[in-house]
Amino acid sequence: MRIDVSGNWRSFRHRNYRILFSANAVSNIGSWAQRIAQDWLVLELTNNNAYYLGLVTAIQFAPFLIFTLHGGLLADRVDKRLLLVLTNTFGGLSALVLGVLVVSGNVELWHVFACAAVLGISGAIDNPVRQSFNAEIVGPVDLANAISLSSANFNAGRLIGPAVSGFLIAHFGTGPSFLINASSYITVNIALLSLRKSEFFIHEFKKTQGTLREGFAYARARPDLYVVMIAVFFASTFGLNFQIFNALMARGEFNKGAASFGLLGTYIGIGSLMAALVSARFEKQRNTMFVIKTGTIFSLSILLLSVMPTFEIYAIWLPLCGFFALTMLISANSLMQMHSDPAIRGRVMGIYLFIFMSGTPFGSVGIGYLVEAIGVRESVAICGGISLIGMVAIWMYYKDKVKVPGDITVEGVLPPNYDYPR
Repeated sequence: MRIDVSGNWRSFRHRNYRILFSANAVSNIGSWAQRIAQDWLVLELTNNNAYYLGLVTAIQFAPFLIFTLHGGLLADRVDKRLLLVLTNTFGGLSALVLGVLVVSGNVELWHVFACAAVLGISGAIDNPVRQSFNAEIVGPVDLANAISLSSANFNAGRLIGPAVSGFLIAHFGTGPSFLINASSYITVNIALLSLRKSEFFIHEFKKTQGTLREGFAYARARPDLYVVMIAVFFASTFGLNFQIFNALMARGEFNKGAASFGLLGTYIGIGSLMAALVSARFEKQRNTMFVIKTGTIFSLSILLLSVMPTFEIYAIWLPLCGFFALTMLISANSLMQMHSDPAIRGRVMGIYLFIFMSGTPFGSVGIGYLVEAIGVRESVAICGGISLIGMVAIWMYYKDKVKVPGDITVEGVLPPNYDYPR
């Protein structure tokens, strides 16, 4: 069938993108299945202790504070495809070990912590490399479209993975979800090794020994970029805690089981998938203020989530939360990649993902403490309120300062002694 190269699916005209998209579809289902299983396993091992649920999330995302910036630096220096194969291998091994421990009946809480840490390290390096690899797969013309479609793929996995995991947990325990995710990493590595390097869109510049300092200097000179980073920090730290919120609400407030918890993840996926599909139609409308405005609506939706009286109403509200969360994040991701000079894009994405994830370890532990101290609903309300206040403050302070300052390149920002790529 002929692909409409000007339509919403135009990235599929690239063979490499089609191969990677299919493999990522399998991987995304596995990743979401493991997320549900990991949270449920922690609750089982700790008798529903919210602090430990927050702690395991913190352990998984703490490596982003250390390794994400270096992952972005590596993305500008080395072969991205081979580095992705390496990170996928370690991620798959961590899932395999945890799955075997659960199935054999030997799992302990510290095992979950250790495997979460390994998965976090591989993910911290993988994310900026994977993000900047998009441009090499489809080229600059189709980059925004590829980001939207990849987001749709990710959230289609969110639609299927949690429901599958909830069913498996209810009937067979948490072990199979980890084993499914482990096998999905093999699929991605096969796909990566099947890509044709001759079809990569690689700019004709030499790999440099550039520094992180240069990446920060570039970002500081771009208000259209660093304002997006600040907004995403508030949303991710305080608002994007659906896994923790849903686990505690399902088990603590509504007295539901694993299958119902898994379905809550699917409901979020419905809204997120709709956002990803709709966003492909509005590529030209994305700007920094759009990110802030959608972030404000998302924060308000989290605040209102805390007062939903029943499980059914709570579940019906989740798609709206997912819709605005993904609308914001897709726009932010697209702006960061498309408005960054190719020579330094990996480092810029490393900084962006560092800020995106840096608050998660502290936020998740803080949420655990709050829940134990004042309750689930009150904690969700506080998180939504902080995010909302942050978004409004950014909106008021930066509304006249975020115009894109022309076509800024590396040479327009970095010092004269920088070894500029050619």
